[in-house]
Amino acid sequence: MSEVAIIGAGAWGTALSIVLGRKQRHRVRLWAYEKEVRESINASRVNSLYLPDHQIPDCVFVSGDFSDALTGAEIVVSVMPSQHCRRVFKEMLPHLQPGALLVSATKGLEQDTLLRMSEVIGELAGSRFQVGALSGPTFATEVARGDPTAITIASKDTRLASAVQSEFSDPSFRVYTNDDVIGAELGGALKNVIAIAAGACDGLGLGHNSVAALITRGLAEMTRLATACGGRAETMAGLAGLGDLVLTCTGALSRNRSVGFELGRGRKLPEIIASMHGMVAEGVFTTTAAVHLAKKHGVEMPITEQIHAILNQSKAPRHAIHELMTRSSKSELTPNHTARRS
Repeated sequence: MSEVAIIGAGAWGTALSIVLGRKQRHRVRLWAYEKEVRESINASRVNSLYLPDHQIPDCVFVSGDFSDALTGAEIVVSVMPSQHCRRVFKEMLPHLQPGALLVSATKGLEQDTLLRMSEVIGELAGSRFQVGALSGPTFATEVARGDPTAITIASKDTRLASAVQSEFSDPSFRVYTNDDVIGAELGGALKNVIAIAAGACDGLGLGHNSVAALITRGLAEMTRLATACGGRAETMAGLAGLGDLVLTCTGALSRNRSVGFELGRGRKLPEIIASMHGMVAEGVFTTTAAVHLAKKHGVEMPITEQIHAILNQSKAPRHAIHELMTRSSKSELTPNHTARRS
């Protein structure tokens, strides 16, 4: 039996433990920070705090101790919020098995350094471990109940990608491989920013035209930044880019879209965050990092810039939309070899 550790027992980490557990050929260790989560799973096999109504298989062992969770683990999947990644990995390092395959399933950027999560992990772990990124259109509750889902594991190491593909795939969870870690991680992070904008459109009562335009132009600016950072445009047209973007911008289960919806209705960000009861909308944190990363690479991201102003400068969403719509006229297609700004 394969030994897999999942670090982070929020909705997504718990859903991944259910995917692995239902195959009945893994020993799965789920590390949970919250005592309440550990007690709930041990008592009822349900994560009542983050993923109620979904049974967790008996082969999933929950712990709050890194030694228990990581000893012997061949694959380690990190599913913590981006702002905790560096701290948690520092604590994890002494307990990692030599040669363990590290997989980040976190969709965000580190605010201070602008690093992707695989870069944060690589900076801490050095060359001792291979690192990959798991990304794609996935609502945790739908994955947990077995709805057909497709996702991508991106890594430069073909052994890691093949191992994760083999261990995670089942008839309800199809895993593709990709070697573009930059594109996969930036797609997963940046789509959350666009989803806030899509939610704001809905909160303002705008129709399908507006959201369709936003998704399309959002994908264009995501692709500009990803390719400027070394990613590939093809990845942004795939599961970790377009697929995740469409899901997060249109699905009612999206936390980031929900934040945008409430902003569109006129609620203030602190009030919205307080009402989420500990759930994290990564786009709130990613927006500022994305703006700085775009400036670093000389890439214009008008939608992201407007969302930054809404989140950090109390700009009215309707004013932000007006500014986007009245920008100077441009060609829809800007050749990549002539300009990044469009």
